[in-house]
Amino acid sequence: MSEKIYVFDTTLRDGEQVPGCQLNIDEKIMIAKELDKLGVDIIEAGFPVSSPGDFRAVEAISKAVENATVCGLTRAVKNDIEVAADALKHARKPRIHTGIGASDTHIRYKFSSTREDILQRAVEAVKFARTFVEDVEFYAEDAGRADIEFLARLTEAVIRAGATVVNLPDTTGYLLPHQMHERITYLMNHVPNVDKAILSMHNHNDLGLATANTIAGLTAGARQVEVTINGIGERAGNTSLEEVAMILKLHKQLGLHTDIRSEMLAPLSRLVSKTMRMPVQANKAIVGRNAFAHSSGIHQDGFLKHAETYEIMTPQEVGVDKSDIILTARSGRHALKHRLALLGYELEKEELNTVYEKFLELADEIKEVNDGGLVKLMKELQGVKE
Repeated sequence: MSEKIYVFDTTLRDGEQVPGCQLNIDEKIMIAKELDKLGVDIIEAGFPVSSPGDFRAVEAISKAVENATVCGLTRAVKNDIEVAADALKHARKPRIHTGIGASDTHIRYKFSSTREDILQRAVEAVKFARTFVEDVEFYAEDAGRADIEFLARLTEAVIRAGATVVNLPDTTGYLLPHQMHERITYLMNHVPNVDKAILSMHNHNDLGLATANTIAGLTAGARQVEVTINGIGERAGNTSLEEVAMILKLHKQLGLHTDIRSEMLAPLSRLVSKTMRMPVQANKAIVGRNAFAHSSGIHQDGFLKHAETYEIMTPQEVGVDKSDIILTARSGRHALKHRLALLGYELEKEELNTVYEKFLELADEIKEVNDGGLVKLMKELQGVKE
């Protein structure tokens, strides 16, 4: 039986920190409701103390969300925690997400502090948050570069103080997957009370390794993933929700699953992209415009004979209507014949060869030939005047 992985979506917090992607309250509520329908377990609604608008948004989302836990971010500061608790007071399942830097780089340069002081502040923050809510997540910022023995001490201490989840972010996206696996394995083996809390992955994509590092952490024992729709987030972005969800769905041998309704992924990707004014790159895994598009003749031939030759999932699984055969100068006769048949033109081999030569000339000229271009070409070859 597979183990459940809890999906913590931070599109509305970390994702909204992207320049130009700010949302109004109505837009946040709309996306939060869709995330709830998608099946995410936790929605990080914002950073309540950061602005009156963020406070109101977290409060409004707390009222609107029916199933998911609603989470508010704080620093390890009493006022932050009090404000978050106030914003979350209407949530059916509230969570306070508090934390502090864990790497020596952060401790020295960001906090001008010491490991012992950080340890004390972390414990106090968790204990204080627990006076407001039962569910407290602690984040050890820059855990990816933290001293591993200190990280183990910190993890043990905050769990003892009442943390239900310990978030171990690779804040700068620095680690390699095998390093992430080693770090989580170390914590699973060296934190005596690790069974009393869930370890969480929050990986940034500075080196393009966010999803790989997240999966590595899961295979080592982490059971929560912190993700965003389309992988949006600070700098190069966060771990992509759709990538993690489909990796776990397709690789059943991992023995892990989420409650994500995968057929909602593409529609929600488009909604977030439009609302946040953040285009999705065409070759983005799972939800990019070209994720189910085939333009190479070799690929088209194989796909038309049997879709699984080039597709490991169906487009319908992620909410895309169908795969696309894109006709370009790289396309072969099989693809051209297929598209012409759909348009009502059944051609014999010799006739197809003639049409194909003319098609290649047209494709070289205009790059991509759509249905209208094909119909026009066929009429010209048949001597039909417009």
